Amino acid sequence: MEKPNAYIETTIPNFYYDTRPDPEMVARRVWTREWWETAHTHYELVSSDAVVEELEAGTSDRVPLRMALLKELRVLKISPAVLATVQLYMRHKLMPAKPSGDAFHLALASHYECDFIVTWNCKHLANASMRKGIDRICRLRGYEPIVICTPEELLEG
Repeated sequence: MEKPNAYIETTIPNFYYDTRPDPEMVARRVWTREWWETAHTHYELVSSDAVVEELEAGTSDRVPLRMALLKELRVLKISPAVLATVQLYMRHKLMPAKPSGDAFHLALASHYECDFIVTWNCKHLANASMRKGIDRICRLRGYEPIVICTPEELLEG
């Protein structure tokens, strides 16, 4: 049986190496690491040029560590069809025009038929109030809607 595809969005490597001490950030780091330990056995993990660009733009000394998490993942490429979907998300005001990374993540994961987007971006991506509009754009472009969730939601047991 083929494993479902899980698109790894930028916040996952960021939280994997996050060092903020407040309880919410510590919990996200713990859940991210716990999920990542076994994620490869349950999912085909993929990422994208958009994630690579966002991570490379970072100034933290942890950028190389974050990039190393993506080393073994298939990197999805941006195509004209992906760009057209990005424009649709922004035109319908479902994703902010700046940064446009969120629209790229949705468009890439949709175009490449990912089953999940794994993210801690609960403002624009893993946000129930955005769900209906995101699903509408997916269907309009001929894509199946994607489950957008946090690593915590994918933890076994």
